[in-house]
Amino acid sequence: MKKKQAAIIALVCGIAIFGIKLAAYFISNSVALLSDALESIVNIAASGLMFFSVCVSERAPDSNHRYGHEKIEDISSLLEGIFILIAALLIIYAAAGRLFEPAELFELDVAIGISMLATALNAGLSLLLIKTAKSWGSAALEGDAKHLFSDVVSTVGVWIGLFVAQLTGWSFLDSVLAFVVAALIIRIGTKLVMKSSNHLMDQSCIAEEKKVKEILGRHSFHFIDFHDLKTRRSGNQVFAELHLSVDGSLSVKEAHDLTDHLEEELKEECPNINLTIHVEPPE
Repeated sequence: MKKKQAAIIALVCGIAIFGIKLAAYFISNSVALLSDALESIVNIAASGLMFFSVCVSERAPDSNHRYGHEKIEDISSLLEGIFILIAALLIIYAAAGRLFEPAELFELDVAIGISMLATALNAGLSLLLIKTAKSWGSAALEGDAKHLFSDVVSTVGVWIGLFVAQLTGWSFLDSVLAFVVAALIIRIGTKLVMKSSNHLMDQSCIAEEKKVKEILGRHSFHFIDFHDLKTRRSGNQVFAELHLSVDGSLSVKEAHDLTDHLEEELKEECPNINLTIHVEPPE
């Protein structure tokens, strides 16, 4: 499945899931289920951003963006993380109002059953996005998939807590659970913000650097050494550069053929790595 198709499915399903979760809240009057529904608003916004970023990231490099447009997926992830944190604050605000004045809960069995339907859709959507993200190496799809999966986990926690509240009659557990869900959401949002910020700040790509060194190691008898290896990520693409010291007796053509061979071999094994080699004489 293509990235754009997966993004459209995520957006449409997100809207449907929000409607189902909202129905569960109206039936039960549970602020914990309301917090779960509010998180779905974030999911919809995130899916919208994801769709937009996927569309832009697929554009070919142009005169103003020589390295392509993949970086927008990291911008999308950053905004998604901020939206998640905002949703968590709204949940805390709603829960705090009911902590000391708990509202009566209604028809929890029916409401949880409806919530289970929404969660099953979320779980299926998360698995679809994870599979597509791995196929295309998409940071935006992977982030949205993990977000949806965490939503599934937090919703299951809400069910357990509401079941306990129904058995014990402790209505305040409804607000307590909302705080727990908010804490989980804050953790997710913080991780997304940190990860996308690191990518936007051109954090080194350790795994890709290891692969570059591995391939160069196979051909070490063709050159003296290499140094100043640098990497940075842009969406699903990794741009790498290094300095290669070669024998001063090599002609320009021989040195060029060597670097071409190294770059092509790396491209065959890791299509997402774009390596640039600067040839220099030994010191």
